[in-house]
Amino acid sequence: MNKAGFSGKPQNSSNDFGDDIPVAVRDTPVAARKMWLQPQIMLIGGVVGFILLALISGFLFFVTAPKKTADSQPLPATSTPPTPVPVPSNNSSDTVLGHFPYPEAPQSELITISANRGIRMRKAAAQKFEEMVAAARSAGVTLVPISGFRSVKDQEQLFFGVGAQRNQTPAERAALSAPPGHSEHHTGYAVDVGDGSVPATNLQTNFDKTKAYQWLQANAARFSFEMSFPKDNVQGVSYEPWHWRFVGDRNSLEMFYKARNLKPAKISP
Repeated sequence: MNKAGFSGKPQNSSNDFGDDIPVAVRDTPVAARKMWLQPQIMLIGGVVGFILLALISGFLFFVTAPKKTADSQPLPATSTPPTPVPVPSNNSSDTVLGHFPYPEAPQSELITISANRGIRMRKAAAQKFEEMVAAARSAGVTLVPISGFRSVKDQEQLFFGVGAQRNQTPAERAALSAPPGHSEHHTGYAVDVGDGSVPATNLQTNFDKTKAYQWLQANAARFSFEMSFPKDNVQGVSYEPWHWRFVGDRNSLEMFYKARNLKPAKISP
């Protein structure tokens, strides 16, 4: 009689795996089966989570996306970009009939050089002019100031009023007198000079025949004065041998020379 533990085929018990369970599952330990199922669950959960995230993001973008307005739309291919507004320039080379624009000297900068005629110039120019008059007197020459500072209002009468009396066009008048706002006399640095011994030559081209003119030609530069309108000047203004201007400080130099594209004069060796 064979005992149960020694028979050719072991006996089944209620605790053993049954034959109805597949071999692969039956032979796999319980812990291994759990490890096989976990990646599958995680993969399925990840796919579902990604789909939900995409749906939520699309919904939020639809709700919060800014609406397109006319200003946010790109310009059509045929549209022309707006033209930029030009910045106004303050170019001192903008002339009127050959005359440059000049500012009017402040009243506080003007002092009298001829008390009996009320002729005034800027302080620096007045000082040098009086020194020049004294030096000329020592040489037997009498320099007389005829006109100094003139306001823009004074120049209006001189240009338009006298021009009408003489039946002159603006271009004809500009050859003899600057338009208002464009006279060197506005600056307080310019002065018309005469010869006290021959007053008939005042403001006349034959002033260049006088001793006063000859002395100025030889000595005016020592006192920082120069003739403004020599013969055949580039501005086209009539020859004025009596009209001299002061260029002895930075302000006067820049006022008369800035933006004129002038080059240094050639000096003979």
